[in-house]
Amino acid sequence: MSLPTDSKTRKEIPLYEGLFKFFPDALAAVAHRSFVGSKQHHPDKPISWDRSKSRDELDAMLRHMLDEDWEAVGWRALANLQKKIEQGYDPYKEKENADSNG
Repeated sequence: MSLPTDSKTRKEIPLYEGLFKFFPDALAAVAHRSFVGSKQHHPDKPISWDRSKSRDELDAMLRHMLDEDWEAVGWRALANLQKKIEQGYDPYKEKENADSNG
């Protein structure tokens, strides 16, 4: 999936104002986890997501929660959401009784 192409919907996706400005430290920590994990599995290759080693996002996320490995929790949550979107979940669809703060 990529960003929507119509300008109205694109303006409803404030990547800087609604994501990067809110969570710069958390996003940097998850990016670092991506780097470390990629180098762990493929030390001689550029950073990449080896999906063959990433199949149980939610179980792994909960194991990381028990270990209080918060960067890995964030990474697994994002990985799960990415896969759900790729499988057809529409994050832009209006949710019934949705709270504006998520």
